[in-house]
Amino acid sequence: MKPEPPRNFNPHPFAYHAELEMMIDDLTNLGMGVGRFDGWVVMVPFALPRERVKVRIFRNYSNYSEADLLEVLEASPERVEPECPLFQTCGGCQYQHLNYLEQLEWKRRQVKELMERIGGVHFTVAPPITSPRIYGYRSKITPHYQKPDKRGNQPIGFLRQGARSAIVDVEACPIATDAINAALPKAREDARRAGGVQRRKRGGTLLLREALEGVVTDPKRIVSEKVGAHIFQFKAGEFFQNNPFILPALVEHVMEAAQGDGVANLIDAYCGGGLFAIHAAAHFEKVVGVEISEASVNYARVNAELNGCKNVRVELNDAAAIFSRVPLEGGNTAVIIDPPRKGCDEEFRRQLIAFAPLRIVYVSCDPATQARDMVDFVAAGYDVTAIQPFDLFPQTRHIENVVTLVRAL
Repeated sequence: MKPEPPRNFNPHPFAYHAELEMMIDDLTNLGMGVGRFDGWVVMVPFALPRERVKVRIFRNYSNYSEADLLEVLEASPERVEPECPLFQTCGGCQYQHLNYLEQLEWKRRQVKELMERIGGVHFTVAPPITSPRIYGYRSKITPHYQKPDKRGNQPIGFLRQGARSAIVDVEACPIATDAINAALPKAREDARRAGGVQRRKRGGTLLLREALEGVVTDPKRIVSEKVGAHIFQFKAGEFFQNNPFILPALVEHVMEAAQGDGVANLIDAYCGGGLFAIHAAAHFEKVVGVEISEASVNYARVNAELNGCKNVRVELNDAAAIFSRVPLEGGNTAVIIDPPRKGCDEEFRRQLIAFAPLRIVYVSCDPATQARDMVDFVAAGYDVTAIQPFDLFPQTRHIENVVTLVRAL
């Protein structure tokens, strides 16, 4: 007997838990397989192109449906055995079942498709720069836990695949570093004691970050990370790229992309703790980091001093006047932008275009919002000269992408 559908279930075109056999033709940028059944689009997580699969419908939208993968009837030649026993249960990874070289190719295609469809940018997308480690690379994880149930059970881990709040208990994470996995059992036990049945806490989030100081669990502790020849200090709970093994290659590419004829100076417009600004000190006459976070500005200034960067200046500017205190002219300056996932807001784009730098190097963790921003930059007279993805997060759908733009003279 089939279960009753959810109250708001749309029964068209498929009944709740209808089972279908179909071919998968494509992958979305969310890592979901895409196929068609009688012309109707069905999305299936963990299914791969060129696979024949058996699926079960759980949701219908106005123009597509979503289904769970029940069985792979004919497997793709690119399918591999996942290293994590929780793959498909834990929502952290989307691609452990896909050969790594094929992961890279699909990510390249997805960047290309987003740039063309959203940004109107038709330019060759280079093959992604690979991570030196495809497992054991994450230097920070944040397992979650909730209030224990009536029996005192308290899973500690990550969100369950397809769920909004359910937690999967994770005893080890293959994409985290060995040191973090060695420290995880104690961190889990400490959390259970702190949030167990006796105290009935609501739950929370753990932090495990591997830094030069070892594995740190206190988010307020100041830690250090070495990137190339430079040392960076920051609070353990704050943002710093979580794959230190590929980071030197990313920074080197950004530095090379920012340099060019007529460029003497550089602005790092979302400088954070100064990663790009400090590396730029050796390549430019003057470097200005700009931030709207006072805490980040303080760390960037400390890091500049720590690394002996005499030509680096860091300014605290608000979003309404991001370039107002920058003592440089756009005509001999390059600008690096590395915004959050939402991309650059409209006001920032307007100000950057008005500043008119010779070169823009746009680093993004979300090629979709990056492609959206390309529309304004290209319309303002900038030519795309390179699109280079970096695979900071192997086994997942995520891709870092760097676009180089040069002002047409």
